[in-house]
Amino acid sequence: MDVLLAMRAFRRVVERNSFYKAAEDLSVTPAALSKQIKQLETRLGTVLIARTTRTMSLTEAGQLYYQEACRLLAEFDALEQSVADTTQRVAGTLRVNAPLSFGLMVLSPLLPQFVQRYPELQVELTLDDRVLDVVAAGFDISLRIRRHLPDSSLSARALAEVQQRICAAPAYLAQYGTPQSLVQLQQHHCLAYSLAEKPGHWHFTLGEEDMSVVVKPRFTANNSLMLRDMIGAGLGIGSLPSFVADPEIAAGRLVRLFPDSVSHTHQLFAVYPTRRHVQQKVRLFADFIRDTWCA
Repeated sequence: MDVLLAMRAFRRVVERNSFYKAAEDLSVTPAALSKQIKQLETRLGTVLIARTTRTMSLTEAGQLYYQEACRLLAEFDALEQSVADTTQRVAGTLRVNAPLSFGLMVLSPLLPQFVQRYPELQVELTLDDRVLDVVAAGFDISLRIRRHLPDSSLSARALAEVQQRICAAPAYLAQYGTPQSLVQLQQHHCLAYSLAEKPGHWHFTLGEEDMSVVVKPRFTANNSLMLRDMIGAGLGIGSLPSFVADPEIAAGRLVRLFPDSVSHTHQLFAVYPTRRHVQQKVRLFADFIRDTWCA
């Protein structure tokens, strides 16, 4: 029997929760599809789908096999696509997810060059500061700025470092004074990014010493551009990614505090839905971001 074909048939039955509907999708008869699944079960020596005349449900073995079958089929399809990509033009659709602030501050000026370079590639960009499920949302690549990523079945690649800047507006410092030590931040009005791994926990390296400061934010927001504007309005002291903070510091609208200390570095990660065999269009996009932007 063709194991890959049977595996795809089993996946379709589970996805459609119906032999009849799956058979229609696969252009075979329900009887032929049922026979194919029975042959697969015989090969595996276990029942995958418990079925009656009216209902069907996955057995424990069926649930495990379905999860692994989906993973293996995705790997196989990605392998075939990556080989085909080496001889084909860059075309199709590239679905990208990125944080809102990074998209507006960094991707907006860069993407026209990428889109013009590959005119047959359609790019669908979704900006969201939340960490979305790459697989469930159907993204080919997700850009994430984090100190580290949790272990998962996803594949991740670090593209660039992103530093954090502790900033305040000149007006705020004139009214409340400039903190002379990191610990004094606890005595000031502070603003925090609510989607951080630990909002209000700021980590620094001063020389060879690592330290953390826990502040109680008077204002939180789930977007760095909103935080930038609130800090600029004199509401308090906040931590901003370098690509948001540096233009404001250069223009004199914000003042960088503790320039001799370094906030713990974040990484710009490219996250893919498969472990191996990254498609050419995805690899080209990640390489483009790495080569054209440095935080």
